[in-house]
Amino acid sequence: MGGDRAPGEIVAGALRAAESGLPVVLVGDPERMGDAGGLEVIPASETIEMHEDPARAVRTKKDSSLVRAAEAVRDGRASAMVSAGNTGATMASALFRIGRIRGVGRPAIATAIPVPGTTPTVLLDSGANAECSAAWLLQFAQMGAAFARQRFGIADPRVGLLSIGEEPGKGSPLVKETYALLDAGKAGPSVRFIGNVEGRDVMSDVVDVVVTDGFTGNVVLKTLEGSMKFALNTVLAAMSSSDEAKAASEAILPALLPLVDELDPDTYGGAMLLGVDGVCIISHGSSSARAIYNAVGVAHHAVTEGLVEQLRTAISTN
Repeated sequence: MGGDRAPGEIVAGALRAAESGLPVVLVGDPERMGDAGGLEVIPASETIEMHEDPARAVRTKKDSSLVRAAEAVRDGRASAMVSAGNTGATMASALFRIGRIRGVGRPAIATAIPVPGTTPTVLLDSGANAECSAAWLLQFAQMGAAFARQRFGIADPRVGLLSIGEEPGKGSPLVKETYALLDAGKAGPSVRFIGNVEGRDVMSDVVDVVVTDGFTGNVVLKTLEGSMKFALNTVLAAMSSSDEAKAASEAILPALLPLVDELDPDTYGGAMLLGVDGVCIISHGSSSARAIYNAVGVAHHAVTEGLVEQLRTAISTN
């Protein structure tokens, strides 16, 4: 109910997912939701808006759609929750109602960064924890590697630590401390640590999982989103700038469309909140029906493939 394009696009995406055979339950205000197309609706009279303080809103708005959705997962009424609403409130709802996996210090948001021609790079934390400890980053590496295996079928994910240089001595005190732990194998045998990586490596095929604190990760994510949007708009403007350009664009557009689709965030549905004891997808606030449809698919895949159990094993055995 709290997304920029809610509830219309959310309901449309849910209906599309249901039509494809995925069971979906809507959570929200039936009066505002409109035609739910016969889908089950869990009523929730309150909405946490995008500008509200997450923790306070979750504590005071107990009948909000976010809180009720998290409770549905906790109680077994749903297998996963998907939200395009307030990111902080989504995380708080999942934490307070679903709880953390035993042993997890802090959950992290894992975002799939598209890399044309190969599997996406998993970036975490991309916004859940502005300040982190080395122990948390170590767990992010463990969870990120498990997620890359489950989500993208990468048998032995390469895990890199985001820094300002590839050399071991580069970076902040946090990065240096985390590097020492990862290099010493403290994350366990399931984490293949390849050393420091730089910002330019995030959208490349040299690394599969990039670990960083939530402040840096969110800056990287928003910078990449803005850069890709700028580049795409610039290309489209150039293709319509003259009759000659329009004629040429007719020839190259079919080759560009698959790339545009691959770079579109809606293709990936949303980010995964790793570390909570259930599947939680955090979609972009401006998510379209297509994004919600894909988010439901990602959630379904995570449930059927046992992501939470794999994360639990990654944390407990390393």
